[in-house]
Amino acid sequence: MCLVAAGHPLDLLKVRMQTSTEYKSTLDCFRKTLAENGVRGLYRGMAAPLVGATPVFAICFWGYDMGQKIMRKVYNLSPTDALSTKQILFAGGFSAIPTTALMTPMERIKCTLQVSSGNGAGAAYKGPVDAAMGIIRSGGITNLFKGTCATLLRDVPGSVAYFGAYELIKKALTNQSAGQGSISPVAIVTAGGLAGMANWAVAIPPDVLKSRLQTAPDGKYTGVRQVFVEMMRTEGAGALFRGMGPALLRAFPANAACFLGVEMSLQFMNKVW
Repeated sequence: MCLVAAGHPLDLLKVRMQTSTEYKSTLDCFRKTLAENGVRGLYRGMAAPLVGATPVFAICFWGYDMGQKIMRKVYNLSPTDALSTKQILFAGGFSAIPTTALMTPMERIKCTLQVSSGNGAGAAYKGPVDAAMGIIRSGGITNLFKGTCATLLRDVPGSVAYFGAYELIKKALTNQSAGQGSISPVAIVTAGGLAGMANWAVAIPPDVLKSRLQTAPDGKYTGVRQVFVEMMRTEGAGALFRGMGPALLRAFPANAACFLGVEMSLQFMNKVW
């Protein structure tokens, strides 16, 4: 929750840059947002991810663990056997599948709130509940899941890069794989931060498509493919990388702290149980 609170302003800048062409840079977006909405405006839409962060990350790491168990069962490996690179990559990609069920409506609400007073798109909602009710009123409960395919398109390869980079960098720094002895906090922080950056380096293009789709007026797009075609026609391939700056600025510290918390929690629980 602290990570969401600390990193949300950068996430808001990312989404606004992705869904509008009026900003020249991250700094330009920051200045205009601050001038228009004040400091509080930088935290617009934070409530949804603040509430959803814990279950989303819990499901994500549970999915990663399930992916590892599937690989161990398929290849007849014991719990102590180290997984190969391709097995780790499969487990990372698999983690995105259950996570998407909760991530999509949370992102739908968050993005809608973040742009509602930023570029004139949509109505100004009072908060996440008001936004959720407005989304449901305009298109039913399924409207909350608008962008599910785009979220999968973002999170499956992103999670492959995320967990794959983490395990490979951690192993290079310590010569240890997941679950094989204690690991220094410095190695965890380094591997976790770089893993977060690897994730966004892969995930930014589909994230742009997702943000455009989820914040567009109902009926504007039939799906993520139409968003892509229109973007290529009107803005070019460079538009797929809008918001890369704030995403990478947020990625290292946030994910370094995330993995540090996960590894420390696992070590504590292993000692207790």
